[in-house]
Amino acid sequence: MAEAVLTRRVIACGWVQAGLCARRCPARAPMIGRMVFRSPVERVLPDRLAGERDALTQQLDFHRATLLSKLDGLDDASLRRPMTASGLSLLGLVKHLAETEHGWFVKIYARLPEADLYSTDVDPDAEFRVGPDETADALVGQYLRSCERARAVVAAGGLDDVVPTPWGAEVDLRAILVHMVQETARHNGHADIIREAIDGVTGD
Repeated sequence: MAEAVLTRRVIACGWVQAGLCARRCPARAPMIGRMVFRSPVERVLPDRLAGERDALTQQLDFHRATLLSKLDGLDDASLRRPMTASGLSLLGLVKHLAETEHGWFVKIYARLPEADLYSTDVDPDAEFRVGPDETADALVGQYLRSCERARAVVAAGGLDDVVPTPWGAEVDLRAILVHMVQETARHNGHADIIREAIDGVTGD
């Protein structure tokens, strides 16, 4: 089913030694011999003809997988390297989107009394910052778990289901899905720019 596309297409996850691909790109030459990240998922193009639910969930899964593809082939230092004036990194984007998935689908829509994954009242920006003890495997793993929980929540709900938000507005599941497609796609644009600045790699 569409809701399982991200986890169904899981492939070998982990780190491999950079080699020939780096030699073909001068900007990536410093990575030769280093262990580089490999995305644990592959992207699946959304159906061009689909019902509303499938169209929304397939688009979201596509953009989820796109985010992780932006990490592919980079070493740990590059993944956590701050690339903007505010200190944003590729792993910071993964961390933030894991928190966003958890917040919208688990806390707001499912109304489960769970804490934020990373942010606290004392440190509300923790979801964007990657600490020295936080690994890429752990952060990507949490993102995948957040997506899987979100997928299960969506599968059990109705697009017309209405829930209150913490700031007093009401929202239905349809609007949450649309927002998460927009949110993930927007941050994929940030990831595009960050990745190009790191090693010159561009792509879809």
